[in-house]
Amino acid sequence: MTDVSRNAQPPEAVATPPRELNLTWALVLISIAQLMVVLDATIANIALPYIQKDLAISQANLQWVVTGYALAFGSLLLLGGRLGDLYGRRKVFMAGLGIFAVASLLGGMATTEPLLLAARGLQGLGAALASPAALALITTTFPAGPARNRAFAVYAAMSGAGAAVGLILGGWLTGTSPEVLGVVVDGWRLTFLINVPIGLAAAALAPRFLNESESHPGQLDLPGAVTGTLGLLGVVYGLSRAGTEGWGDGLTIASLVVGVVVLVVFGLVESRVEHPLLPFRIFTSRTRASSFVAMFLAPAAMFAMFYFLSQYIQNVMGYSPLKAGVAFLPFTVGIVVGAGLASNLVNRIDPRFISGVGTLFAAGALFGFSTLPYDTTFPAREVTGSYVTDILPFIVMMSFGMGLTFVPVTLTAVHHLRSEESGIGSGVLNTAQQVGGALGLAVLATVATQTFTDRGKEFAEAGAAAAQAGGPQPPPEQVQQLQLIAQHQIFTEGSTQAFLVGAFLMLAASIVIWVFLDVPHEELATDGPEGVVAH
Repeated sequence: MTDVSRNAQPPEAVATPPRELNLTWALVLISIAQLMVVLDATIANIALPYIQKDLAISQANLQWVVTGYALAFGSLLLLGGRLGDLYGRRKVFMAGLGIFAVASLLGGMATTEPLLLAARGLQGLGAALASPAALALITTTFPAGPARNRAFAVYAAMSGAGAAVGLILGGWLTGTSPEVLGVVVDGWRLTFLINVPIGLAAAALAPRFLNESESHPGQLDLPGAVTGTLGLLGVVYGLSRAGTEGWGDGLTIASLVVGVVVLVVFGLVESRVEHPLLPFRIFTSRTRASSFVAMFLAPAAMFAMFYFLSQYIQNVMGYSPLKAGVAFLPFTVGIVVGAGLASNLVNRIDPRFISGVGTLFAAGALFGFSTLPYDTTFPAREVTGSYVTDILPFIVMMSFGMGLTFVPVTLTAVHHLRSEESGIGSGVLNTAQQVGGALGLAVLATVATQTFTDRGKEFAEAGAAAAQAGGPQPPPEQVQQLQLIAQHQIFTEGSTQAFLVGAFLMLAASIVIWVFLDVPHEELATDGPEGVVAH
């Protein structure tokens, strides 16, 4: 372990002296940074075909453009949160943004596959440093009560809307090819390069608008950092691979087993060291533990919704990348409205009721998506849902429900943590969201893939039987068209099954909230460690 206490100054000498801050600009800075690191998980999705063509990336390796970022981000969040607690959250926030900006520049200028994938991993490292520090900075910058609730509402809106904004921005940037200094820049490169000025500007402005938190002298738990990071890396990689290769894949199983074993070792290490990377006492609060569980389950369903619905809108409904991104614009609006309403209600209503209703809204939306029409007869007819009647109402329901859910759950997850542990608490919350999203996508992708396989066999057998029966055979062009229609219908059926399972995952999150999230709203207006309530 690395002892950082020997050269540490007293907290009052290390922390920036308290001063009047422009809270509006502080919130804008934190929100822009959070939006940037969240939307980067999806902004490159629409650009993948262009990246693949320009850099000659194989189909098998293409997923790593997305997965590489998620792996580094999800596995390093605990370490990022702890570093903020030890060395000062503003310093770590600025370092994360700087690393993210440099990595984005490398990604935008990449001419080979290895350089692009390395840049994506480095982006994940920067995001893992900046994101938990951003959340913890809200607790140290904004006073408890309405001001902090509004700040959390904006933060939650940015976190929830990031995926939708990424699809919109990615679709727009990918479709452009501007000329800079006589050189034509491929649109997909802009999805990386746009982060460079934003990240550098946010890092430069941080000292002006954000107070530094106290640094807390102690030990950096290196054994815990290594085992925790490697364990999460194994689990996140295994879950991500299961979504594409299936649960029976040998490398998937090996990665999950090794990841779980290393996490067990991590638990043993943490129970024995004086200054653990993850103090288990943060889980002793039933309210906080239930918040972590809810934040694990809800994104598991929400992220999978983006995955299947974006493909359905483009491949089945025939939307262009930009039009598909715009189709998700109501999600951004809905989650902002829901988060704003939640921030006002949480001052008067217990968080259980707000987030409980929000998860029920979201579960209802996922059930609505599961009713998309499809045809499973042979030969299949071209049946396509209507955006206005079959998709838009449930996008609005889902986004509004997530806005109601994320604000109270975020508040209760980090409220009343000790000052020296708010960074790691933020890291745990973000880790729950990332790992939950990976698990949800893996599980729901397995459900959909099983449907694809079973229905595909039925269609193939029906086609073979029809050919053996004799009679006039359609021309090759018509056969290809019928096969394409069948693929669309099979994909739709598999997606509806995944949405239905997602609805049950969201209901599970709702049950956890209704049963265990019992903190009164009056307590959210107080500061101090757990159990200290102002009267």
